[in-house]
Amino acid sequence: ETEKKRFVVPVSYLNEPSFQDLLSKAEEEFGFHHPMGGLTIPCREETFRLVTSSLNRS
Repeated sequence: ETEKKRFVVPVSYLNEPSFQDLLSKAEEEFGFHHPMGGLTIPCREETFRLVTSSLNRS
């Protein structure tokens, strides 16, 4: 299994279609029940960083 990393993102990202796509993939693969908090996003770190860096610029 690959190493998991923790990221904190602004709440405003929740309204962004590109971030919503990541959340939809997370829901499909893992569901949204996480008793300890946080979400697991099923994508490579590079992909996640590309999406979030593009949102930082907008």
